[in-house]
Amino acid sequence: MHLTNHQRHQLFLIVVCLSLFIGCTTTTKQVATVSSAWPLSTPTAEGVDPQMVESIHQDITAGKYGLIDHFLLIRHGKIIADHHYTQDYETIAAKYDTTNHQYNYDHPEWHPYYKNSQLHSLQSVTKSVTSALLGIAIDEGKLAGVDQKVMPLFKDYNVDLSDERKRSITLEDLLTMRSGIEWNEGSYSNADNSCILMEASDNWIQFVLDHPMDTVPGVVFEYNSGVSVLLGKLVRIATGKRIDKWAEEKLFKPLGITDYYWKVTPQGEIDTEGGLYLSAHDLAKIGYLFLHKGQWKGQQIISKAWVEKSTSPIVTHVNPDNSRSNGYGYQWWIQNNGPDATPIFAGNGYGWQFVMVAPEYDMVVVFNGWNIHDQPEKFTWNTLYRTIIPASKL
Repeated sequence: MHLTNHQRHQLFLIVVCLSLFIGCTTTTKQVATVSSAWPLSTPTAEGVDPQMVESIHQDITAGKYGLIDHFLLIRHGKIIADHHYTQDYETIAAKYDTTNHQYNYDHPEWHPYYKNSQLHSLQSVTKSVTSALLGIAIDEGKLAGVDQKVMPLFKDYNVDLSDERKRSITLEDLLTMRSGIEWNEGSYSNADNSCILMEASDNWIQFVLDHPMDTVPGVVFEYNSGVSVLLGKLVRIATGKRIDKWAEEKLFKPLGITDYYWKVTPQGEIDTEGGLYLSAHDLAKIGYLFLHKGQWKGQQIISKAWVEKSTSPIVTHVNPDNSRSNGYGYQWWIQNNGPDATPIFAGNGYGWQFVMVAPEYDMVVVFNGWNIHDQPEKFTWNTLYRTIIPASKL
């Protein structure tokens, strides 16, 4: 099934390379038309070593990066590398449990692509998009700001507020993963993983709200997909619109994103912690929007202030015992590669979903993959700062 899509994609690229702009079109029964438009250029023209770009492509083809589905490199707003890789996920998945369920990560109808389309699971890159949508709501005055206490907004839920620490949780505490809520999100192969248990529950919002506190909010970073679910619900409470509809109106339509899939929870809420699917080209639009401080084609989609705050290391080290550990903003990761390194921020997702942005180099990189069982020789997360940037001119 994927081979057919790949063949169509290659044919299409041959045609579009005759013109200045690139566009990709795929249709399925489940989704509308996938479209993307980026000017084309070459690595050399944009100050990037073409041999380096080719070496990444060849290493991916050779399997050194494991299961990689797409490698997209954009510099100065132009595509200089765009490679799609076909993997036999049906054969790979056959080694595992393939129960047909949207949260079975080994079922090839759901992961990594949505039902044979070009829409790729973003997993926790979804959190970065959720943050952007919350930022728009704050920009428009739908929420008071990041210092607003959140628990009073969940008045339709049964929330035990006997613990003063829970009463004090703010929007910023949720955004920066410093909620103080007890949560265990280590290995996703463990049965007691809080995220896995949440995904198996009937009411995600209540599941998160029921968790007790284990520390004071705003102090300790603890990765918690549940708080990203709360953020998505808060957008709905504040705007009166489910977040997928808010996204269509306020983010996707302005960016020309017409095709997406977003998982829905048993209670009819949108999975804002990991359920969004986009094409690689449309994911790059999110990165490019943040590269340009919330502007797209002259329109301010998200405020500059929100973008700057989101992509700053509010949490300087997610692991305080390691001075080189990455930082965290408003649901965006900030790579910490040393005091003299080029600043990079990124949306990261399970299975190696990355949209990485290097503002100093006017560069956006997208990697989609599905490395959930094996550890390959090379890691795409390191590729931008270790390989691409050293081979690029300022």
